[in-house]
Amino acid sequence: MNEAQQTGALEAMLFAHAEPVETERLADALRLSAQDTEELLHDLQQRYDEQESGLTILHFEPDRWQMTTRPYYGEVVKRVLDTRRNAPLSPAALEVLAVIAYNQPVSRSFIEQVRGVDSSSTVTKLLEKGLIEEAGRLDLPGRPVAFQTTDTFLRVFGLGGLKDLPPLHDEVAEDAAAGDVQEAPMADGEERAEQLEWK
Repeated sequence: MNEAQQTGALEAMLFAHAEPVETERLADALRLSAQDTEELLHDLQQRYDEQESGLTILHFEPDRWQMTTRPYYGEVVKRVLDTRRNAPLSPAALEVLAVIAYNQPVSRSFIEQVRGVDSSSTVTKLLEKGLIEEAGRLDLPGRPVAFQTTDTFLRVFGLGGLKDLPPLHDEVAEDAAAGDVQEAPMADGEERAEQLEWK
C-alpha cells in the first residue's frame, strides 16, 4: 500500500473500531512500525483540523487513538441520535463529575463531604451515562468503592487526558503570582464544575 492507502486503511480501522485503540494494534494491522503509524495518525489528525472536518482524531495517553465527531458539532449530532444518554447534565451532576475528575479515585463519602449533600443518585446517573466507573476499593476503613472518570468523559468534554482539565484556583494563582495570568477562577466544587462544558 502507498501512503494514501495506508491513511485510508487507518481511517477505516478507526471508524470501524469506534473505541480507543492502541498504536501498536493499528501498526500490526498495517504491517508498519509504531513510529510510522503514529506519524500517519498525527498527519490525519492535522488534516482533519485544517479542513475543519466534522471528525477529529483524539489521542488518549499513553498511546490510544479514536476517531470521533468534533465537539463543535455535538448539538446537531444529538438531533439525529437517541439523546437519553446524552441529555444535558444537571448542575449537581457537573459538580459531582468535577469532584471526581480533579480528585480521582474518590469514594462516595468523599464526594458527599465536599458537596455537603447526599450524592448517591447523581453518582448512579453518571455511572449509567458511562462518564465515571468503579476503580476498585480504597485502602480505608470499610474498603469503600472508588470512582474515576472514563474515556467517555474525556471524549465528551474534548480532552486528550486529565492533564487537559482546566486549572484549579491554586494552580492559576501560582501562575498569576509569576505574572503569567491576570485573574484566577474561583475554586469551590460548583465553580469547578462550570469549567466543564457538556459537549
